[in-house]
Amino acid sequence: MEKPLTIIDRLNVLNQNVDNESISENSYEFEQKVSSEKNVAHVKLRVTAEKSMFQSALGGIISCLGSAVGTGNIWRFPRILASHSYSTGALTFYIVWLIILFLWSIPIIIVEYSIGRFTRNSVTLAFCKFFGQKFFWLGGWMIAVVFFVSGYYPVILGWCLYYLYLSCTLPSLPTTEQAGLEIFTNYTQHSYWPVFTQILAVTLSGICLLGGIKWIERVNMVLVPLLLSIVIFTFGWSLTRQYAEVGIVFLFTPSWGSFLDPSMWIAAAGQNAFDTNAGMAVLATYSTFMSRDSRIVSYSFLIPIVNNVVSFFASITIFSTVFSTIIQTNPTATRSAIVRIIKTAGPGSTGLTFTWIPVLFSKVGIFGRVLCALFFLCLVFAGISSLLSLTQVHVLAMKDFNVPHRLAVGIALLASMIIGLPSAIKLEFLTNQDNTWGYGLIVSGFLFCLIVIIYGPNRYRRVLINDYGINDCNLSVIWIPVIAVLVPLQSIILIIWWIYESVTTDPNWYILTWDTLSTTLLE
Repeated sequence: MEKPLTIIDRLNVLNQNVDNESISENSYEFEQKVSSEKNVAHVKLRVTAEKSMFQSALGGIISCLGSAVGTGNIWRFPRILASHSYSTGALTFYIVWLIILFLWSIPIIIVEYSIGRFTRNSVTLAFCKFFGQKFFWLGGWMIAVVFFVSGYYPVILGWCLYYLYLSCTLPSLPTTEQAGLEIFTNYTQHSYWPVFTQILAVTLSGICLLGGIKWIERVNMVLVPLLLSIVIFTFGWSLTRQYAEVGIVFLFTPSWGSFLDPSMWIAAAGQNAFDTNAGMAVLATYSTFMSRDSRIVSYSFLIPIVNNVVSFFASITIFSTVFSTIIQTNPTATRSAIVRIIKTAGPGSTGLTFTWIPVLFSKVGIFGRVLCALFFLCLVFAGISSLLSLTQVHVLAMKDFNVPHRLAVGIALLASMIIGLPSAIKLEFLTNQDNTWGYGLIVSGFLFCLIVIIYGPNRYRRVLINDYGINDCNLSVIWIPVIAVLVPLQSIILIIWWIYESVTTDPNWYILTWDTLSTTLLE
């Protein structure tokens, strides 16, 4: 029996060089060429020939969509939108968010899909293949960012589980903002229930992960369509509420003075990363289970656009509900007063969705409780599908070094549970982590584009995308300057702009508190 390769074996540099770039698609010569191209840095790394694949193209699409659609859309997007809304309106954030989607998220997603499908390895070994063993840490950085995100993510999933329980057991749903906020505050800040629900969330995800990619695909095929159906229903119902149009007008009213606010651009980029999984290495991981005929160029546009539509619907649902409920309760409430209420729904508006969704369903009537339970059930499903994808990044990285699947799952989940405990205990810590690793994802996006730059942008487009793919759309040359120039430039400018603005506007930027620059950089 052949002795398994050690980590050192896998990082040994071979004395070989491949310069021949001629590719004949669907031929033996092409397959031979691909074998060499997969190791462009000439590092001895195993590609698992027997790796499981998605059973259908639809299953792959739904799984990738499920990895992105979740609490990031329904919980995080409305809270980030609320945090960066001004008294005049929120349209400016929408505009920045859409710009970032097409000029930052989608280009990075194209790179992620193509790297994963081509190398069939985790991001750590994929970076070794392009840069050599000295740059192993670049892939390690991405694994670390996803690891810290997967630490606090189960806490939010635990909130969804708790609210599912409340929807079934409360004598009646809260009908006012005060009642809804009191429930959220008592749960997250005055009890240890979040620790228990976090552990429960990790356990449920572990059960699904043990079955491998086939289980993940089957679970997502049921959960994602169900979630989308509930999101569409709640969106439509919120529009029927009295005074809902006031909230919609607020969302579509610009505040042009905020357009040059660096924190808004940073927040929009970070939110896009959470919305679409751009820069998270999740799509690079899932695409390792895709074959050559997977239409990754089409997926790179379809999935993030659909995903952001879900976020858009969620924001309208929440803001319509908030404005409708507050105005009915207090007809003299001003727009500025309502915005202040939205921003005070927990630290960083963390309780916005959990405070207001039960209030919305309390107005539905006899079926309100059932719909509220279904909503949080689907949010649980969406959270599980997203947590599965985050954990799969770590599992694949360990499996690439011959760690057995079940052991890799156990290690990843236990580590996630431990690192997430502070977020479960202290809400301010969770908010800090959510903001910090939003910045980290911007750096990760830059690193993905660095692969394209080093390998050669046109060569990358031809070899890894257009020639390697079968029955897929060819990637236009127009996207080359976007990926190789615009995305890295955006990342650098945003980070420098954010640091400069933090230093010049916050005299206490160097003090270690929850939301200062020094704390973020130290983490």
